[in-house]
Amino acid sequence: MDIMYKWVIAVGAILIVVVCLILHSYQKKNAFEYTGGLRAANTQRIRSSQLYRALFKRYQILRTVLIIGLIGSMLAGVVLISRPYKTQDVVNGVKKRDIIICLDVSYSLYELNSEITEYLTGVVAGLEGDRIGVSIFNTSSVTYVPLTDDYDYVIQKLKELDEYFALQKEMQEEFYDKFDTYYDMTESELERFDELSEELAYYEVGTLYRADTRGSSLIGEGLGSALYSFPYIGESDRTRVIIMCTDNELNDYYPQIMDLSEASDACKNNKVTVFGIFPSEDKFYMPEEYSYERCSSEFKRAVEDTGGKFYVRTNAHPVSEIVQDIQKQEAMMVKVVSSREEVDVPGAAFIVLLLCLSVFCGAGLVLQK
Repeated sequence: MDIMYKWVIAVGAILIVVVCLILHSYQKKNAFEYTGGLRAANTQRIRSSQLYRALFKRYQILRTVLIIGLIGSMLAGVVLISRPYKTQDVVNGVKKRDIIICLDVSYSLYELNSEITEYLTGVVAGLEGDRIGVSIFNTSSVTYVPLTDDYDYVIQKLKELDEYFALQKEMQEEFYDKFDTYYDMTESELERFDELSEELAYYEVGTLYRADTRGSSLIGEGLGSALYSFPYIGESDRTRVIIMCTDNELNDYYPQIMDLSEASDACKNNKVTVFGIFPSEDKFYMPEEYSYERCSSEFKRAVEDTGGKFYVRTNAHPVSEIVQDIQKQEAMMVKVVSSREEVDVPGAAFIVLLLCLSVFCGAGLVLQK
């Protein structure tokens, strides 16, 4: 504890001494006024009586208590005026994060995407203060969940995406991998195929817009769209992170508006960190057409350029461990915003003042009787 106005203590102590001296002088002056007056006979006998001595002793004690209470009250008042305080770190809040989950929803990634959404459903439930968004892309991007701290809504939408990936799996494994044309299907299979196509169209009407002319898996545009989903891009003091899952198998018919390298540079310039999740080599789609090494190294370079970390999902390194490791990274650390402030601590002096005033008033009332 420290005193803000130390000079008040010095001035107050001097004033208290002066007041005490004045009162003492005044009392002595009043006492001398009666020294030359008429004397009463036999007062010594009264003073020597037991009752008188008991009453005089009681008077002296109460008088002393009265004076102590008065001086204590004045001292406590001076201390309060001098403003005792302490310096402490005051937590003004916590610098939370904006996190966007960016998923390449190509059919080649339905297993990995399903694992991610399923695990993140549990992670989101334990968050507090962070804002979560979900962006999905293929030919075109869809902001599936805008940044929000409504975790129930985020969990609901993640579960819907998990259902979408289950539909993708069924379509891929039960139809695309088995049949070359409609004519190879039975009537019941064709009926189920049509049902699946209709259910999948709910999601893909946005992510496959103009796929016939632009291609698919436009990775750079997917990352760029996720980046510009952040509000006030480049001006926020919140920590901003993108967790992106893709196999980087670009299939563009025309140059992208923003390629992966340009999107990575834009993230870096706007202080957005990207963490990448990549499938294992045995789950890599169409290795005869795409180089696993080239696709992974290109994505890894783009991720690490933003200060993030690149992960490969393997049996030994599942999504649960990857997300847990991402949460431990410096870019994902929650930052406490605090400031050093001077806080008044009048409690002790105020209690002393009340006690002294109580003693002073109590002794005065008893003396009056």
